[in-house]
Amino acid sequence: MHCMEIRGGSQAVETSTSTPGLDIWVYSRPYEGAANGGDVHYVSLCGGGIVTKLIVADVSGHGAAVADMARDLRTLMRRFINSKSQDRLVRELNRQFTKLADMRRFATAVVATYLATTRRLTICNAGHPRPLVCQASSGAWSLLMNHDDGRRDAPANIPLGIDGTARYSQLALDLGEGDLVLFYTDALIEATNSAGRQLGEQGLLDIVRNANRTDPAAIARTLPAAIETHRGGKAADDDLTFLLLRCNAGQPARLSLRQKVDVYAKFFGLKPV
Repeated sequence: MHCMEIRGGSQAVETSTSTPGLDIWVYSRPYEGAANGGDVHYVSLCGGGIVTKLIVADVSGHGAAVADMARDLRTLMRRFINSKSQDRLVRELNRQFTKLADMRRFATAVVATYLATTRRLTICNAGHPRPLVCQASSGAWSLLMNHDDGRRDAPANIPLGIDGTARYSQLALDLGEGDLVLFYTDALIEATNSAGRQLGEQGLLDIVRNANRTDPAAIARTLPAAIETHRGGKAADDDLTFLLLRCNAGQPARLSLRQKVDVYAKFFGLKPV
């Protein structure tokens, strides 16, 4: 990706990209082949090539209303594209959805910020399925638990739009080269077979544990096929989206004069972001 660039939306996609420090595989398939689904994903890179931001959200509803919300989320990503902290972004996301509460609009979401200079990934989980992480040093996959700060003065880590006073904790991961992180929507773990049995978190863990962790592209290809196999021919009943991250330990490159001009043009609104 280029600096000051945002990619994503709510449409069908199967692609890969890289930012300084991360290789990213993106898969999204809207329900029943629709042009836009209820799952929204975005990846952005700051003007200096240091900060990568990621969102995976499952918005209530489908169709045009969600497409409008996807555009609003993109606007917020653009607003905070250069921020190393994601606290304000999460608060604004919750505020945005709370304003739409009377329209029955809410969302579960994972918001993450990666700093290439420190290899630190900060994650906020707003009622979303728990991410999976694999450390290259051990080769072991595990579920990433929400951080609980112990406070009880307001609801914590609930879906966006439920309560405007909700607080959202941040969990920081120091990534090593080759570490993997998987963000996904609930369609993966709630996929049911002909007997009505859901795949569940354990089933998803079994799939990735049996895959070759040194080949993330193969894992990205394996997941949709494995979900289909679990369904055993049963039709999907929800949108399906995941982002698979691999830490490549890369550092931001020095920008050329032309690249700097391009970044400043985007920063001052002379070119679209």
